[in-house]
Amino acid sequence: MSETSFVRSDMLPEQAPPPASVGPVGWLRENLFSNWQNTVLTVVSVAFIYYILAGLFPWIFQSVWVADSLSECREIMKAAWGSTHGHACWSVIRERWLQLLFGFYPSELYWRPILAFILLLLAVAPVLFPEVPKRLFYLTAAYPFLLPWLMWGGTIWVFAAVAAGFAVGWIAYRLLEPKAGSLGAFISAVLLSIIWWLYIVDPVSDVLQGVIPIGLTALESRVFGGFMLSILIGVVAIGCSLPLGICLALGRQSDLLVVKALCVGFIEFIRGVPLITLLFVASTLLNIFLPPGTDFDIILRVMIMVTLFAAAYMAEVIRGGLAALPTGQYEGADSLGLDYWQSQRLVIMPQALKISIPGIVSTFIGIFKDTTLVSIIALLDPIGLTNSIRADTAWNGIYWELFAFIALLFFIFCFGMSRYSMYLERRLRTDHH
Repeated sequence: MSETSFVRSDMLPEQAPPPASVGPVGWLRENLFSNWQNTVLTVVSVAFIYYILAGLFPWIFQSVWVADSLSECREIMKAAWGSTHGHACWSVIRERWLQLLFGFYPSELYWRPILAFILLLLAVAPVLFPEVPKRLFYLTAAYPFLLPWLMWGGTIWVFAAVAAGFAVGWIAYRLLEPKAGSLGAFISAVLLSIIWWLYIVDPVSDVLQGVIPIGLTALESRVFGGFMLSILIGVVAIGCSLPLGICLALGRQSDLLVVKALCVGFIEFIRGVPLITLLFVASTLLNIFLPPGTDFDIILRVMIMVTLFAAAYMAEVIRGGLAALPTGQYEGADSLGLDYWQSQRLVIMPQALKISIPGIVSTFIGIFKDTTLVSIIALLDPIGLTNSIRADTAWNGIYWELFAFIALLFFIFCFGMSRYSMYLERRLRTDHH
C-alpha cells in the first residue's frame, strides 16, 4: 500500500509577481483603475486637465517677450501665429518687473531693500531651524531696528536710542522687582520706557549724530511700493501679531475681570470689523484724533492696523490650542511648584503652540495675502501698481499677464510658509516611535 502525503515535501521555485500588479502599471491599476467608478473619474479628470493645459501652455510659451507696447505685442502675435487670442504679452513684465518689485524706490538704492530681505532670512533662521548657530539671535534682536533704518534711512542713532528704551525698561524691572513685586516693577518699567521714547530719544540721537554721524539718505513713504511694500507690511504684522495674540489669549482666560473684559472686547470688536474698514480708519480718521501737526506715517499706521487685526485672529487660534490641552497638564505644572508664568513658558504654551501650528500658519498666510487691500487706500502695492502701469498708453488694456506675475510671487511665499508648517509639524511629532 503506497503512502499518500498531504503536505508538500519540496519547495516550489520563486516566481515573479504578475506584471499587472507591480511597477507603474500596478500603481495605475491600484490607484486609478481599480474599479469602473475610478476608471470613469480618471478619464474625466485627464480630459479636464488636458483641456486646461491645452489653453494654458500656448498662452505661456507661445508668447511675446520683447516689445515696447501692447499694440506691438499684438502685431508680433498676428505675424507669428495669425491671431492674438491665446497668447501672452510678457513684455510688460520684462519692462516693468523692477517697478512691480520695488515700486518707486530709487534704483540706485535698491541695495537697501535687498539687504534688508537678506538680513530678514538670516534673522529668522535661528528661530525657524534649531540647527542654525545661536549667535544669529543677536541679529534677530537687532533686526526690528535695522529694518526701518535700511528702508527709510536717516540717522542710525534714532533707532539705537529707541532700542535703548527697551534696555532701560528691562534694567528698571530687574532693579524694582525685589521691592515692588512683579506687577509694580512691570508697570514702572513700561512707564520709564515710554518717558524715554517720548522725551529722551530725540536729544540723545541728535547729540550722538553730531559726535559720530552715521546715516543713510532719508526717503519718504510715498516711494514705497510693489512687492517690497507687501513684504514689509506682512513681515511686521506676522512678527508682532504672534506675541500680541499670545498675550490676548492669556488675557481672555485671566481671572482678573478688567483684563478679561478688555481682551474679549478688543478681540470681538476687531474680528467683527472688516480689515478694509480698519485701513480706512488708519488712512483718514486716525489723524483726526491726533494732536494738530502730528506727522504719523501712513505706512506705519497701516502696519499697526494690520498687526492688531492679525493679533485678534491669532488670539483665537492660540486659545483653541490652550483649550485642547488636558487639565492634567495644568495640574502637573502646579505639582512641580511652578508659578503662573513659569508653567506657561515651560509646560502649557509650548504644547498649545504645537497644537495651533496649522491655524497659526493659516493666519500668517491670510494676513500676507490681505496686504493687497492697501491698494484701496492708494498705497502702491503690486495690485495698485497695475493701475499705474495700465494708465500708460503703451500698456493700456493689459491685465492677465500682470496679475499672473503677481499671483506667482504671492504663491511662492505662501507655499513656502505652508511647507515650513508641515516640516515643523513633522519635527515636533511625539506620537510615533
